[in-house]
Formats: sequence, structure tokens, C-alpha cells
Amino acid sequence: MSIPLSRPPVDDEIRQAVLRALDSGQYVLGPECQAFEAELARYHGVRHAVLTSSATAGLWMAMRALGLKSGDEVLVPSHTAFPTVEAVCVAGGSPVFVDIDETFTMDVADAAAKVTPRTVGVLPVHLYGHPANLTALRGLCSARSLWLVEDCAQAHGASSAGQLVGTFGQAAAFSFYPTKNLGALGDAGAILTSDPHVAERARLLRSYGWRQKYISDEHSTVSRLDELQAALLSAKLAHLDAWNATRRQLAERYRRRLGGALDLLPSEGVFHLFVIRSRHRDALRAWLSERGIGSDIHYPLPAHLQAPYARFGAGQGSLPITEQLAKEVLSLPLYPELPEADVDYVAEQVRAFGTAHGA
Repeated sequence: MSIPLSRPPVDDEIRQAVLRALDSGQYVLGPECQAFEAELARYHGVRHAVLTSSATAGLWMAMRALGLKSGDEVLVPSHTAFPTVEAVCVAGGSPVFVDIDETFTMDVADAAAKVTPRTVGVLPVHLYGHPANLTALRGLCSARSLWLVEDCAQAHGASSAGQLVGTFGQAAAFSFYPTKNLGALGDAGAILTSDPHVAERARLLRSYGWRQKYISDEHSTVSRLDELQAALLSAKLAHLDAWNATRRQLAERYRRRLGGALDLLPSEGVFHLFVIRSRHRDALRAWLSERGIGSDIHYPLPAHLQAPYARFGAGQGSLPITEQLAKEVLSLPLYPELPEADVDYVAEQVRAFGTAHGA
């Protein structure tokens, strides 16, 4: 038996969408991209979607569009994929690391305590598909005159207080990496915003700063999306809500089968990942691997302890919840096509490990 951690869906509808784009003869930022931008904006109820090559690119472009400059501070969680923090640095800012709370997302009280006169924005991450406390964070930003940019790379279709994530701040970035809830067949991303200035700047920044071909208005690079990816993402978007519903059902099945034996992620969100906690995480992962079960650690080393970010001054012991969690989290297989019998088998093996190891 072999159960992968994730398995991106590819069916005839997706193949036909790719072939349609392939036959068009236009491959970068053409009609497929324009159509998907319109559909994505409409799905979220925002005015603009700007396709990019990745969420990382989307984040740094959004922050530059909001005027981030050298020396400006941005509050960001350390328990995240490091590209979140990388984007702050690429955009010219300085990350200020914030601890997490019981939802594995940014602790609002710690964020408020770390605002300084140099702070210009807050960058929460909806980790594992679970929304951060956006109501409280938006209140903090309003009270301190800060912008809010959401990292929605793992949270397609998630909502907070009845509102889709990606719509609370001045801008948001999404990833369409193949394993995401809405995944391409390569790298892809998008910025969402209702601010026309942010959208206009993002479109300039993604393509050499060109307002017209071969004429650069400002220094930038290139970070565009191709037509093939846009076509298949457009086909997939119609299925996102149904796929997310299936993810929630499978997550609930895990919960029932695990019987509360492990500390689990909160039951809200869209379960990009199904994450458990174990004091014997590494031994449990080896146990599962021996039984044909894929798993991963999201994430083994907090960003504030990684070499490129040591200069920002948040050393060992500065974020205790983050540092403890990094030693315990383990992601189990979860994707819409995952058979219920496989969920049961994975849960059975997790429980068997606990029995064998007294954990």
C-alpha cells in the first residue's frame, strides 16, 4: 500500500482546457489569463485579480505597490513557509516576527505589542487553510494606521466571519502550486485587491515595469502567468467549493477515527493540510513511512531561526509557541480523491503507534 501526502487532480476537463490554450497560439497573459482574472475576482467579490508566477511574487508586488520602502517593518508570523518572510525582504522591508496562538496563526496580542513607529503593515498567514483572526487584525491595523496584506497561499475558499479570506485587507496573495486546494500544474499565483492603484502597480511590476511594450516606467522584473495554467485553473475554480467540502468531510473522519488521541488543528477552514501534533513526531513519521503512508513537516525550522533572517534579531526562545510547535507538527495525507478507507488506515496506524509507544 502507498498513500501519498497529496495528489493533484487531472481529468478530461482539465486536459481539454490545456489543449484549448495550446491550440490558441497565444501563451502569456492572453485571453485565458484575462478570463481567469475576471472569474477569480468575481468569486471573491473584489474588483481586481492580477495573475503572477507565484504567491511569493504576489506578496512582494503587493507590498511594493503599497509603498513599502527600505527600513519599514512588517509584522509576520515565523511559523510559515519561509517565502512569506522572503517576500518582505525582497520588497525592501524588515520582517518583525510574531508568535502564534492555538489556531497556529498570528497571535494578535503579540502583534500589537510589536508595533513600533517603523511598522507599516501586517502580513498574516492563513496557515494549513485555517483563517487568522482577521476581525481582530483588521481592527489592529485600523487603530494603528497599518495596511493589511493576507497570505492566502493555503486557504483558497476559506472564510472568516462569513467573508472569504483575501478580501479583508488592502491586498492578498494566493498560490496555485500543484498541491494547493486550487492548484495548477506548475508555479502560479495571484494578487487580489479592490484598490485600483495596487492593481495597476502590480501589473506594471509583473512585467518589467512596462506600461507600453518595451517602455519601462520603473525598475522591476518579470513574474507573469502562462495561458495553459490559467485555462486549467479556470476549469478547476468551478469545483473548488465542492473539493473543499470533501476536504472538511475527510478531516472530520480523521478526527473521529483518531478519537482525540492527538492535539489537532482547529476544525474550521478548508484543510489544505490535515495537521496533528505529537511529542514523538519524528518516530511517528518513520512508523508511517514504513507502512506506506506519506507525511511531511510544515514547518521544521521557524523562519526566525533560519540563517537569512538572523540579522532581524529574533533569536532562539523569542517565540516559544512557534518553536515548540515546529518540533511536533506532522501533516497526514489529505486531498479530495483520498479514499475513506485510506483515511481509516492512516488513523489506525497513528493510533497503533500511540499504543506501541505509550504516546
